[in-house]
Amino acid sequence: MRHKGILALTLLLAATLSTAAAAPKKVSGYESLGVVAGKSGGNLTLALGDSPQSLNYYGAIDNNLGLISQQLFDTLVEFNYATYKLEPALAESWTVSPDGKVYTFKLRQGVKWSDGEDFTADDVAFTFDQIVENPEARAGDAETFSQGGKKIPFDVVDKYTIKVTLQKPTPAFLLQLRASFIMPKHKLLKYSVAGGAKPADINNAWPTNVAPSEVVGTGPFKLASYTTGQKVSLVRNPNYWKVDAKGTKLPYLDSLDFLIIRDPQAQVAQFLAGNIDQLNITGAQFPDLKQKEVSGAPFKVIRSTALFGSPPFLAFNFDAKDAALAKVFSDLRFRDAMQSALNRQRMIDTVYNGLASLPGHGVAPANKAFYVNTKSSLGDFDLKAAGAALDAMGLKDTDGDGVRNIAKGKNLEFDLTYGTDSSVYPALATIIQNDFKQIGVKVNLQGILAKNLLSTGLSGNYEAILHAFGDQPDPELRRPIWEPGGALYYWHRSLQPANDGGTPNIAKMFPWEKEIYNIFETAAVTPDAGQRKALYTRWQLLFAHNLPVIPLLKPENIGAVSNKYGNYIYNLGVIPGYNPVPLIYVK
Repeated sequence: MRHKGILALTLLLAATLSTAAAAPKKVSGYESLGVVAGKSGGNLTLALGDSPQSLNYYGAIDNNLGLISQQLFDTLVEFNYATYKLEPALAESWTVSPDGKVYTFKLRQGVKWSDGEDFTADDVAFTFDQIVENPEARAGDAETFSQGGKKIPFDVVDKYTIKVTLQKPTPAFLLQLRASFIMPKHKLLKYSVAGGAKPADINNAWPTNVAPSEVVGTGPFKLASYTTGQKVSLVRNPNYWKVDAKGTKLPYLDSLDFLIIRDPQAQVAQFLAGNIDQLNITGAQFPDLKQKEVSGAPFKVIRSTALFGSPPFLAFNFDAKDAALAKVFSDLRFRDAMQSALNRQRMIDTVYNGLASLPGHGVAPANKAFYVNTKSSLGDFDLKAAGAALDAMGLKDTDGDGVRNIAKGKNLEFDLTYGTDSSVYPALATIIQNDFKQIGVKVNLQGILAKNLLSTGLSGNYEAILHAFGDQPDPELRRPIWEPGGALYYWHRSLQPANDGGTPNIAKMFPWEKEIYNIFETAAVTPDAGQRKALYTRWQLLFAHNLPVIPLLKPENIGAVSNKYGNYIYNLGVIPGYNPVPLIYVK
């Protein structure tokens, strides 16, 4: 699996699979976003929510590591920040065979790693064969890059040519490549099976105390230093291969610092003090910062409708350790009742200051290519109806203590796990606790660090959880999350395959889960865009009706940036790292 809370895009995307991609020599095409030629020099300081667990992108599932990695490494293909169409990156061009199964990539010649070594096809083949497709790599993606139980082969044709042969057409293949950073074979070979190590040893590469010179990439910056719990410092990579429209080498900045600040309010304080130059904020933080901007503060606050971002959801553990709770959680009637007890409008108004809207079911409403309007399925906030639904299930307060009973002497009571260091989760959890209490459902708040939410979900060590996954432009990119039995489908973990790469436990799926499973399996190999849209339309309707998880809302994306900087792009929503830092300059 990957850091897929951090990698995503938009649906102006129309990557063609049958023609060669052009090979632009210069970064351009962003003029509509106000991008201009900048001047070289200066520093930018950003906030990081916690210390990275590693400096090896594939060695840990860690959003903070992902933020840094996006400045150190490149992918074969990438998105244009103005149009969000796929463009060449380390792959200068590509062709696809008429049957959609063979991709041939011509790599960009002359690219060097930050230590001066040549970038070649061997690095690409090594990255996929030894790391991405290694099931023991904690943040690899063996499931995506395998077909029929076998690795997808990345074959070296010559020094600058890679051929990839698929068993079946895969319409989202180029999109999948966009999320995989290419790593240096000459630095990581000794940690790989090819270098004589064990499969899991790849996770030991580049620990947080590694010498900065060992962390080698082709991205705009390179590692300068890392002080655990305090700061990650990057400096300009003199070997970076991009130039601006006038031919000036990028990045413009000399250095990029990440200050490690866990508390969201402390991040805001540091931004206001001028110690942080750009900050992604929430609706809760918006009014104060916007008022300060209007009053003359030296920064701008910018809002955008979010295709990306991570809409929060409420998930109940179908496999909870308490068998009585697991039975209740697995009952759609219960999940429907709890949805009626969720006051979404109060959450939008009080937690997000109105800067959020009703969510989609697995697809953002801003995603015009795939979104289906399922808002009517969200229902109205109606505690009376919720209570009546629980009554109909036989979940009544039989002992007069104000809490409904699952069985004689056993209350309908569960823990709700949430991120205590989040700027929004504590308030959301409290609203849920209070509203559920009014219908006789007791919720105990169980706070943990937000960075541990995913691992807690994957472990199954929870009863109910508040979490979020980032939206993507194509549902295929969220397949590990929404396909029953997928690596991140943690609310029903008993569906997981017995072996890595194996078939999920279809026999334990509910009928609606079986249908969703078949939809994702079919859509993954269906080239026709209309057929794929129809399949994903059916999936969203099944999601809305059966509620594997209950979506809460869709926040707007809001960013604040110091007036000192130019070329701050904020059009379709912030995904950490996707604002093209190489184009930012000090005015």
